[in-house]
Amino acid sequence: MRTITMLITALVITLSARAQSVDPYQYNIRKQMTVSHGAVVSAHPLASAAGASILQAGGNAVDAAIATQLALAVVYPTAGNLGGGGFLVGHLRNGQNIAIDYREMAPAKAHRDMYLDGSGQANTTLSQLGHLSPGVPGSVAGFFASLRYAKLPMRQLIAPAIRLAEKGFAISAAEAHRLNSEAADFRRLNTQPNAFVKETPWKAGDTLIQTDLANTLKRIRDKGMAGFYEGETAQLIVAEMQRGNGLITTADLKAYKAKERKAVVFAYKKYTIVTMPLPSSGGVALEQMMGMVEPYPIAKWGFHSPQAVQLMIEVERRAYADRAEHLGDPDFVKVPVAALTDKKYLLERMKDYDMHKAGSSVAVKAGAVGPESEETTHLSVMDSDGNAVSVTTTLNGGYGSKVVVGGAGFFLNDEMDDFSVKPGVPNMYGLVGTEANAIAPGKRMLSSMTPTIVLQKGRPYVVTGTPGGATIITSVFQTLMNILEFNLSAADAVNETKFHHQWLPDQVDVEQKFPTELISSLEGMGYKVIPRKGSIGRTEVIRVNAQGKMEAVGDNRGDDSVAGY
Repeated sequence: MRTITMLITALVITLSARAQSVDPYQYNIRKQMTVSHGAVVSAHPLASAAGASILQAGGNAVDAAIATQLALAVVYPTAGNLGGGGFLVGHLRNGQNIAIDYREMAPAKAHRDMYLDGSGQANTTLSQLGHLSPGVPGSVAGFFASLRYAKLPMRQLIAPAIRLAEKGFAISAAEAHRLNSEAADFRRLNTQPNAFVKETPWKAGDTLIQTDLANTLKRIRDKGMAGFYEGETAQLIVAEMQRGNGLITTADLKAYKAKERKAVVFAYKKYTIVTMPLPSSGGVALEQMMGMVEPYPIAKWGFHSPQAVQLMIEVERRAYADRAEHLGDPDFVKVPVAALTDKKYLLERMKDYDMHKAGSSVAVKAGAVGPESEETTHLSVMDSDGNAVSVTTTLNGGYGSKVVVGGAGFFLNDEMDDFSVKPGVPNMYGLVGTEANAIAPGKRMLSSMTPTIVLQKGRPYVVTGTPGGATIITSVFQTLMNILEFNLSAADAVNETKFHHQWLPDQVDVEQKFPTELISSLEGMGYKVIPRKGSIGRTEVIRVNAQGKMEAVGDNRGDDSVAGY
């Protein structure tokens, strides 16, 4: 066993080493840096270093995003993945905005009532754990769909991930805790040996070697998408499904395609916001919330003032009510996006807003218009050529379904729980839905992931996003308000305490260190305020400062780390 030094620093650091010279047993967690050429922020220092090394090798922000995601699949198995899915939002140096959807989709054998028992009651255990909970994975297809905007070959981008899987790396205390916490489910739900279960408990500094995963990555390196969706890896996935009575077939895997969609682009004062369209609910909800806030003097009220926080709670309430009623996969249901984001509609939504007392989710329903555990992960990348990439990717719950594909070494997602298993029945994050998000073969489940880029004068200014299940949208919203309205530093915008309201249940969740006097003010207005045991989000931000340099910040809530040069 080797030891690991985990040094947390807020110094400005220049990464001079390439990925092959970064010691996977002796690495630092770096929370902040200011650089000129390129920056990467992700949930793990080794993944950020892999992305930064690709920038140094001549790659652009898209190259770095692909390499970082692949490395996260090795070093951050709770959410980094090959067996899940995600969304990429990018702004390219030529001014083009891109949005790539590699969200998982329901297998062909899935059906609307597949998680209901004989009496019609929802059995959410089946949608959250085990072999019936995965959708068809999309991440690998997403890597290759992104590759058309990259400069370097996949063989070069995947190399750091292969080395980390094959040679191993030292795990952090946080990873050891997560692996130990899930050990019972890993043993119960898996029939084949895997790298994540051992006889003695994991501890910080233990080496995690993933030989099966390394071989899977090599097949992707050598055979491209077919190295995952066809051939040996596909056969291993289907064999795993058959052992556990899952639904994914070889035909499902071969049929999966990532989709390029039109990015959500809207103006907020002097800024342009670029974010993800459906089946991410995040872009629509973010445009709604920022549109509802815009007429009010929120900057004058100030950060964490009772007036500003109350306004933000009330716009969150209204956006989440609309989310529950109207949003779903646009390839399957007609979603009135233009009506939901219309300025007149948003003004009408705020007509019953009272700045002196709490609203009610009984009274505030979805608006009448015409005919997304929280173990997601996010990464932000920016290069000096004007390219910016924001990626949120996930297995849904921590380690997804908890099922490792035997012989292939990666976890499968439990994203089927993000469908409306039964209208009105909450998922693992307490979100409810309607027929718009009901299960159907080939359909993509609604998501809350909200990768976002802010442009100022047509150039990237802020790149951000976060994990957090239902809290993703509100965390991104608050981070943007912190920077664009309250003029907080990038570090404070990320690390200051956050709050969350999602319509139902009708309560305000706050982090443990949320100001007590602010809680008292909210309770005095009639709000039910609930301190959470855990954190809200783990936001990754890159912001361009007045000198034109990139300020990168990793969230203090985890092992999140920055790298760049």
